[in-house]
Amino acid sequence: MEKRIFDTGEDTAAALAAELYNRIAEVQGEVYIALSGGSTPTLLFSILSADYSQKIEWSRVKFFWVDERAVPPEDVQSNYRMTAETLLNHINIPDTNVFRIRGESPVKKEVLTYAEIIRTNVPFVNGLPVFDIILLGLGDDGHTASIFPDQMELLKSKEICAEAVQPQSGQTRMTLTGPVINNSRSVYFLVCGKNKEDMVKRILNKDPRYPASFIQPNKGHLYFYLDKEAAGE
Repeated sequence: MEKRIFDTGEDTAAALAAELYNRIAEVQGEVYIALSGGSTPTLLFSILSADYSQKIEWSRVKFFWVDERAVPPEDVQSNYRMTAETLLNHINIPDTNVFRIRGESPVKKEVLTYAEIIRTNVPFVNGLPVFDIILLGLGDDGHTASIFPDQMELLKSKEICAEAVQPQSGQTRMTLTGPVINNSRSVYFLVCGKNKEDMVKRILNKDPRYPASFIQPNKGHLYFYLDKEAAGE
């Protein structure tokens, strides 16, 4: 595990964008990336689209999603919509390289459908799909992807994708499971803001009450990109 700390959220996102550029360049052939939603990746995606739209060979990149809310793609809560507005609409990537979770479909059906899409389009290692890069955020409650503290069983699920429920709102979501995330080659947490300081400390100390504490690639690398406010002490 590596911790990389920067002065501001903008500096942190810019550093991660440069890291992703280098990591994509290192991979031979196609690059398999699973993206997260939320507010923090918005800045990262904007930097990628502004500074790397011509530098990255996007035709080699295949985008998937770590999780999605059960909403249509035009909904303001859609992770896909945020990514499209900040990144996809500004880079030259083939539509066939973008594999969104269909939030408008019935959830129980879509988790099976998306699992099959992953089986068909992502290489398998150790009986599980292996992504080159997975981007994650960290919730104030210690959740990551859409794996919440009251649904810890998703960290050990034998499924590729699963249904999840946001405990406060009751909103239904779809998420990759813990074993899939931990089978990836590189996992990056991007965490910014003073409100995340306490939880970052808990996760780095592997507090077993929180799902994010259990993210550790079996044979890959784990990186925390933090601004000074989130890093705290």
